[in-house]
Amino acid sequence: MANPIIIVDPSPRRLDEIFEPAVWMRLQALGRLEVHDGDGPMPAARLEALLPDAELLIGQTDMPKSRLDRAPKLRAIVNVETNFLQNVDYETCFARGVHVITPSSAFARPVAEMALGMAIDLCRGVTAADRAMRAGKEKWLLEGAEGCFSLYRQPVGLIGFGDLARAFTPLLQPFGCPIKAYDPWVSDHYMAGFGVAAASLDEVLSTCRVIVVFAAVTSENQGFLGQREFERVQPGSIVLLMSRAGVVDFPAFLAAVESGRFRAATDVFPAEPAPAGEPARGVEGLLLSPHRAGALPDSLYDIGRQTVADAELVLRGLPPLSCRRAQRETVARSRSKPIERS
Repeated sequence: MANPIIIVDPSPRRLDEIFEPAVWMRLQALGRLEVHDGDGPMPAARLEALLPDAELLIGQTDMPKSRLDRAPKLRAIVNVETNFLQNVDYETCFARGVHVITPSSAFARPVAEMALGMAIDLCRGVTAADRAMRAGKEKWLLEGAEGCFSLYRQPVGLIGFGDLARAFTPLLQPFGCPIKAYDPWVSDHYMAGFGVAAASLDEVLSTCRVIVVFAAVTSENQGFLGQREFERVQPGSIVLLMSRAGVVDFPAFLAAVESGRFRAATDVFPAEPAPAGEPARGVEGLLLSPHRAGALPDSLYDIGRQTVADAELVLRGLPPLSCRRAQRETVARSRSKPIERS
């Protein structure tokens, strides 16, 4: 096999956070790496000079049709930011057979694990009791369990049934929770294979005591969980926001928690890093996490593992298997917000 040119342009990721030494060596063995590991994307002049002979592009570099037309040998674009951004001419990629893939499942298990931990915390009032005791305002024994309940056998509702929800579902098995999910892009037959019952959004909101929002942001669902939806939630329930803040009307979400209708947790915010004046900081009954649910070193290394595993396949003329592929029917609707470093 010839020595293919592989453009590595990972910003806002850093090479050392996504590639372990052994995995980096595997990537180096695949071809001639042209690496940009500085601030921002690879300079345009350098990128344009490399495109005619490039076979792989690892990064989230802008790739309009004009650039794709300059890259006749390109086989795949691997977005290591892990979102399908609207900076690629996907239709041209589909027409030419260029794979556009992302190792998004790298964060699924740690986010699922954090969601379970936060759910138990909210059910049992763990953090609330800790704060009260430190302030000298604790209540003891049964009096201190007011409003709390056990997760065991509670009906759980999932909003969105992608990578995160599918990783979360098996974690509930020991608790015997019946699970319903709402996702208009997923069939009831597919959900049933995971032991999950498909349901309408209203049914999930009104019948489940534990509700976890895993939905990705699309052109069709921005802010789709608002005041009306939060009023459908049973009083005393818990709601966890684990995917993106863009799927909720965030002020309405905070107002519902402040009113005492339900307790909640969020790992995401409308602006990140959240400013000092972010209203969520002062809301009682809201468990806060600064978008760290998936932020583990091993999760980031899994981005590199999936990337190299699929790069090896693609350069052998085989389809990628580890990363998620952009789908013609849905990718244009994706509205995920690019990550920013604090």
